Amino acid sequence: MRIAMIGQKGMPAHFGGIETHVSELATRLVQSGHHVTVYARPWYQKDSMRVYNGVRIVTLPSIRTKRLDTISHTLLSILHATFVLRADIIHIHGVGPAILAWLPKLLRPVSSVVTTFHCIDADQKKWGRFARFMLRIGERFAVTAPDKTITVSKSLQTYIRARHEGSAEYIPNGITPARASTNDAALRPYRLSSGQFVATIARLIPDKNIHVLIEAWRMAKETSPKLMSGMKLAIVGDSAFTSEYVAKLHAMAAGDTSIVFTGFQTGATLKALFAGSRVIIHPSQAEGLPIAVLEAMSYGKAVIASDIPANKEVVDEYGVIVPVNDPDALAHALIGILEDPMYAASLGHSAREHVEMNYHWDDIARRTEAVYEEALPLRDGIFAIR
Repeated sequence: MRIAMIGQKGMPAHFGGIETHVSELATRLVQSGHHVTVYARPWYQKDSMRVYNGVRIVTLPSIRTKRLDTISHTLLSILHATFVLRADIIHIHGVGPAILAWLPKLLRPVSSVVTTFHCIDADQKKWGRFARFMLRIGERFAVTAPDKTITVSKSLQTYIRARHEGSAEYIPNGITPARASTNDAALRPYRLSSGQFVATIARLIPDKNIHVLIEAWRMAKETSPKLMSGMKLAIVGDSAFTSEYVAKLHAMAAGDTSIVFTGFQTGATLKALFAGSRVIIHPSQAEGLPIAVLEAMSYGKAVIASDIPANKEVVDEYGVIVPVNDPDALAHALIGILEDPMYAASLGHSAREHVEMNYHWDDIARRTEAVYEEALPLRDGIFAIR
């Protein structure tokens, strides 16, 4: 099959759940004998890379503003995929790009269209009223326009059924089993030492609730100063058109040397941050299915996460769940795990076994390939809203 991946920023994954999802999936589809093209944006794909792990990368322009970056790139990618690539499968990732999910069927009816509903973007605080309205339209088209719809969590599957009276195939995000050892050399530039820090790994946007974590961190230090002495909080990530929020976080942490902003990280440094942390905290208030949590669990780490459905779906029996937007509860949960290393180790061991059994990218790629095979016979040359 000739498969086009549209909606992501590029490949390999430098940041972002969708980019990780596409990179892992595309690589495995190539290994299965398919021809996969991933469309990239020039501000993300800064090198001249044309092929990565057998996946063809086509870089097309975009209008790099908060509201036009995605939709402008999606339009050009669809035109290329239909008229130049002549793709058998056009796989659109995210509800924003899905606003145009109807277009490939109009331009080239013999192509099959698949969308993946990654998260409820319209609930994210970074968007204004008009953007949220358009994202709701994107949700509708993500469910009604394609031949097949995939969703990455069971909670999103329920949402699609309730809000849009639609159906979607549940295929989650995944992990590649991690066995990285600690690497203090990679941590040294940030004045971190293995076992002496807690980490959160996320884009720095309001929905990730890093401000709640900073407040909880201060409460924990005040409540248990001896236990917290020498411990640091590593905030790993960077802005996503949210520079004002990032500035707010830095202002909150000003003067506290126990809070370290590492910025965006990848490769050996990111692995060292996962491997060296005592606990991973994910206090977000909106998610699809958090890859950062899955990866933390694959490293055998105890995870503390907010009680939103997407987090509970993964963590519920294999980590610690706290009420969302409750810094006091988060502080007490952190203290509890740091006070009991045996409990933390037990949580981490069961978490690793759980994600390796249920969230492996190899299985996810095979299930996605099966959806493509089902979508191909549905091509009838007629665009129809289901």
